[in-house]
Amino acid sequence: MEKVLIIGAGPAGYTAAIYAARANLTPLVIAGPLPGGQLMLTSDVENYPGFIDPIPGPELMEAMRQQSERIGAAYNYAQVTEVDLSKPPFKVWTDSDEMIESQTVIVCTGASSRMLDLPGEKELVGRGISTCAVCDGFFYKGKDVLVVGGGDSALEEASYLAKIANTVTLIHRREKFRGSKVMQDRVLSFKNVAVIWNTAIDEILTLPDGKLNGVILKDLGNGRKSEKSCDGVFVAIGHIPGTELFKKWLDLDEEGYIKVQNGTRTNIPGVFAAGDCVDRVYRQAVTAAGMGCMAALDCERYLSFI
Repeated sequence: MEKVLIIGAGPAGYTAAIYAARANLTPLVIAGPLPGGQLMLTSDVENYPGFIDPIPGPELMEAMRQQSERIGAAYNYAQVTEVDLSKPPFKVWTDSDEMIESQTVIVCTGASSRMLDLPGEKELVGRGISTCAVCDGFFYKGKDVLVVGGGDSALEEASYLAKIANTVTLIHRREKFRGSKVMQDRVLSFKNVAVIWNTAIDEILTLPDGKLNGVILKDLGNGRKSEKSCDGVFVAIGHIPGTELFKKWLDLDEEGYIKVQNGTRTNIPGVFAAGDCVDRVYRQAVTAAGMGCMAALDCERYLSFI
C-alpha cells in the first residue's frame, strides 16, 4: 500500500515527488516509458529560475528526477492502463501486469500540443518548430516567423512574438479568426504582423543541415501552392490534456482539463491534480512545478487527517 502515488513525470510530477519525499511520504512515481514531459523536446530552457545559462530541457528534467530520488522518491517506468478512483485505496493498473494501491493519487499527466502531422515536423521541434512563444521566442529575435492558428492561443503567440521578431505572419485556414475581438485588435495593431487567410502549411522545407528553411503554403480555396521562407514556425492549434484515463472519475471541463478547487483538489477526496492537465492558460514549466508543490502539500494535509 502506497501513501502517495504520482502519475506522470514532468515538472509537476517531479516537484510533487520532491515535496512528498521531504514530508517522509515515500512517494511512488509512475513515470511511464518516456518521462520528462514536453521539456524533453526543448533544446534550451532560459526562463526557469536559478539557471544563469540556458539548460537543455532533458538535463533539467533529469536533475529534478535525481533530486527527488535522493530524498526518497521511487520510480516505476510502466505505462498506466487503467485506474479505479471509486474509493480509497485507489487502484492503478499498468502495462507490466501489476496493480498498485495507494491512499492518495496525484495526477500530473500533462498535455501535448496539437501538431500539423507533416513529414519531418517532429524532428524539427526545437530546430525551427516550436509550440511555445514564451519558451522559445527569444531565439528568434530579429527573425521572420510564422504562427499557425486562429484562436486566442495563436493570437497571443503572435502578439508576444511581434515584440521580438522582425516579422510575424499568421497562417490561418479560415477566413476569419476564432479568437476574441480584443486579441484580434491587439495583434493587428502591430505593423510587423501580417495574416494569410484560407491557407495551410502543406510541406516543411529544410536546409542540408536539417534545420528549418521555410514552408510550402496551400491556398485552401483554389489549391495553389507557394513557397515562403522563414526562420521559425510556431504551431498554436491547441493542446490535448492527458486525461483520457480519468474521464470516468474526475470532473473535466469542456476541453478535457481536470477541474480543481481549493488548490489542487479534484472532486474525489484524496485525488489531486497538477500541471498542464489542469492548466489551460499558462502552460509553463515553472507554473507546473509550482502546482506540483501545491499538490504534494495538499496531499500531506489530507493524509494527516485520515
